[in-house]
Amino acid sequence: MTPQHSLPEHDPTDRVESAVVARLARNWGQRATVKNPEPDLDELFDRDKLDYPNELLPFADHDRFLGLTDDQQNQLRAWAWIAFNKNVMDIEQYVVNPGFDLVAHDALDTGLGETFALAVHQAMVDEQYHTLMHLNASAVTRRQRGWAMPNSALPDVLTLRRQRTVAADAPDPRRRAISIFAFMTVAEVSISSYLDLISENDVIQPVNRATVRLHNRDEYCHASIADDIAGVVYDTLGPGDRRHFLDGLVDAMNAFSSNDYSTWHTIVELLELEGGQAMIDDAEHDTRRSTLVQDFGGIHKLCRNLGVAEKMSFEWT
Repeated sequence: MTPQHSLPEHDPTDRVESAVVARLARNWGQRATVKNPEPDLDELFDRDKLDYPNELLPFADHDRFLGLTDDQQNQLRAWAWIAFNKNVMDIEQYVVNPGFDLVAHDALDTGLGETFALAVHQAMVDEQYHTLMHLNASAVTRRQRGWAMPNSALPDVLTLRRQRTVAADAPDPRRRAISIFAFMTVAEVSISSYLDLISENDVIQPVNRATVRLHNRDEYCHASIADDIAGVVYDTLGPGDRRHFLDGLVDAMNAFSSNDYSTWHTIVELLELEGGQAMIDDAEHDTRRSTLVQDFGGIHKLCRNLGVAEKMSFEWT
């Protein structure tokens, strides 16, 4: 029998504490993917399905891509799936969990207390398992396709690179922590929009959709937790720290929404694809192309509730 987690004392009249307990801690044993049996990924793999949808490739309508052989197109789609998984794993490990860790140890001196610490530690356990899920999904793709496609050949993902730059530019440790917290907030509130790009696409093979759906099930709950915590943290910040937090949200949304062309340049180089670099350059500079993730409704709602949505240098859609 799975042991039950005992909850710490909490104030039932406190809206935020009660919401955190109700949305995550109370139901964690029944809800979290980490508690459920893992599917046999090799049995789910369908060799006749695409590894990644064409419409998410930033060069899908480029003449060079359309002129490639089926095998070359399949390799690009397989690499896109590997890169998608690496993006998720890097964000979970190096963007989300460090931000949660700040909350768990009250590094911003907000006095959030034991209830929040429990909630974010349980969320961090979920994130570790999500990393394993996506690692497994990439591994089965390599086995079934027979292509090496190592994660280590790809650069750090764009969101992580931008987070590190912003944190390094912060004038002091407190502002650095606020930057890390802002990136965590955007990633955790908005990651479902990224996962939705794959989870309901029946063109791609079942193992990929199953992996993303299982992950997304937890993230809808995590988004509520991150939203509640962000509101509480914002209320405790002074004017300068609030401005830094809001600027961090904008930086994070811009990074999170963008196609990572550095990764694509690396992929076509690894494949030694003739004309590949020019194809990626054309896609990057195509002004008709939209951003990859366009739904920041969760962050917009958070900022509206804080009364600051109109004060931010971000074009809400």
